[in-house]
Amino acid sequence: MKRILIAVCGLTPQVITETIFALHQQGKMPDAIRILTTRKGKDICNALLLSPIDGAYYRMLDEYGIDRNSIDFNPRHLLTSSDENGSEPDDISDAEESERFLKLCMEQVFAATNDDNTELLLSIAGGRKTMGACLTLAAQCYGRPKDRLYHVLVSPEFESSREFFYPPVESKTITLKDEKGQPYSKETRYAKLTLVSVPFFSIRDRLSERHLRQPETPASLMLSLVREKQPELTIDLPGKKLVWKGVEADLMPARLALYAFFAMYKKEVECDTANCKGCEKCFIQSAQIFAEHETSIAKLYRRIEPGKDHDAMSSTGITALSAENFNTYKSRLHKDLEKAFGRLEAEKLAISSKDKRPNTCYGLKLDKNQIRIVM
Repeated sequence: MKRILIAVCGLTPQVITETIFALHQQGKMPDAIRILTTRKGKDICNALLLSPIDGAYYRMLDEYGIDRNSIDFNPRHLLTSSDENGSEPDDISDAEESERFLKLCMEQVFAATNDDNTELLLSIAGGRKTMGACLTLAAQCYGRPKDRLYHVLVSPEFESSREFFYPPVESKTITLKDEKGQPYSKETRYAKLTLVSVPFFSIRDRLSERHLRQPETPASLMLSLVREKQPELTIDLPGKKLVWKGVEADLMPARLALYAFFAMYKKEVECDTANCKGCEKCFIQSAQIFAEHETSIAKLYRRIEPGKDHDAMSSTGITALSAENFNTYKSRLHKDLEKAFGRLEAEKLAISSKDKRPNTCYGLKLDKNQIRIVM
């Protein structure tokens, strides 16, 4: 498992070596390091950390017997955000610069977490507070259970010292300043570094596969989680109507009976799928529809029209369903739906067909959990 440290840094690169030291002491030495900073921060890191002669980062590795080549970290890994002209900011001081820095954080965290063979360590100890907030937000969007967010606490007197980068193997005396700004000397063995794990809640497991193909903005990811409540189709037999998304459609009793037949069949058929998307087990062959017209469909019609003389009805009506008048009823029903709910909504609600004759089957595509039948 490859450990990747992504840390934010401003004008005090000491926080980077302090973080690395704290991780090393806990047996979590990173295999790769990426620093997110500004143009000035990059210059200072290059000068004070990554100078091959006296850089504090290399001094620390050498002192603690860590192979320089075992960690993937060099000046190319000091990363900055830039505007459309390629200009790097000296500081993160306004909304536009913060937005670009957030984009950088999202891209780096996304890339690191899209590899199953990585463990991501994030440090928010350096830089402006807005920089740490951006990295935390990226962790909340893409972080996995195995990833960790850290802050490093350093003894206050050493934290403000430009001489202190990490506790050296051999304690030495450095010059510090008291609260009044007066200089005094103290040995580095008194420095205390504490690695604090910061809990965070991640939305990654709620994101769809489509939202994990490339880095996106937090706003677009959060919007994808706000799902509209599934609308419910009410088939009201006593009221002789359908209700969909607050709109009512009065239907002729014969067409309502036919539609209710397909809805009831869909809700009653045994099915082990969680939802109806892509499932057509509730579709019924035309021959079976005509075979059941004298029972199911005719029974529904009589319930809708209880006072009508059904024996005197036409032999070509809903109680005598055939291939010819079935298509007529289905076509007129589709027009009723279009007129009431619009073409796009009618496509969701209509009686659909699959396969070719003589094996054509018919049914409703709407999820059975969205259908309510009032008897």
